[in-house]
Amino acid sequence: PCDGGDNCPSKQFTDVNRAPDSWYHEAVDWAFVGGVTTGTTDTTFSPNDGCTREQVVTFLWRAAGKPAPQTDKCPFTDVQKNYAYDAILWAVENEITNGTSETTFSPNATCTREQIVTFLWRFENKPAPQTDKCPFTDVQPNYAYDAILWAVENEITNGMTDTTFVPKGTCTRAQIVTFLYRDIVK
Repeated sequence: PCDGGDNCPSKQFTDVNRAPDSWYHEAVDWAFVGGVTTGTTDTTFSPNDGCTREQVVTFLWRAAGKPAPQTDKCPFTDVQKNYAYDAILWAVENEITNGTSETTFSPNATCTREQIVTFLWRFENKPAPQTDKCPFTDVQPNYAYDAILWAVENEITNGMTDTTFVPKGTCTRAQIVTFLYRDIVK
């Protein structure tokens, strides 16, 4: 466990709360040490910034051990051969996500909270939630409904309040690495 001092893996990030009771510090340390993500600069992690679709699937792909995609042909005209290329191919092949249309992935679109838990739920092969009763008044039955129930039941996330999940809210970098950490490590 990190004490937030000189041995802290994320000590170079001046914007990370390294207090022992910080809800995301341990997850940032894990993501940084494990090569899941780096900082946004050498000295910042930007925990409150949102992540794009290509960044999020790259985090998940790296956390999964960078499995090779089965093809190198991308069906999306808006995906460039860059750091996220193989991650996008892998995520689509494994039905973790799909495009935003038949020919677009929207790699630079910012991810929402409901999208992130859906990516994780699909990564885990869509396990059935224990209940169909959602405690959140702002969650409607849609593609993310079971994913949200599953994520809350498995303590991957909780609501922003006792009665709201804020499904369309931007999922921050701190939230994303915490969700990944809680799903994969804990």
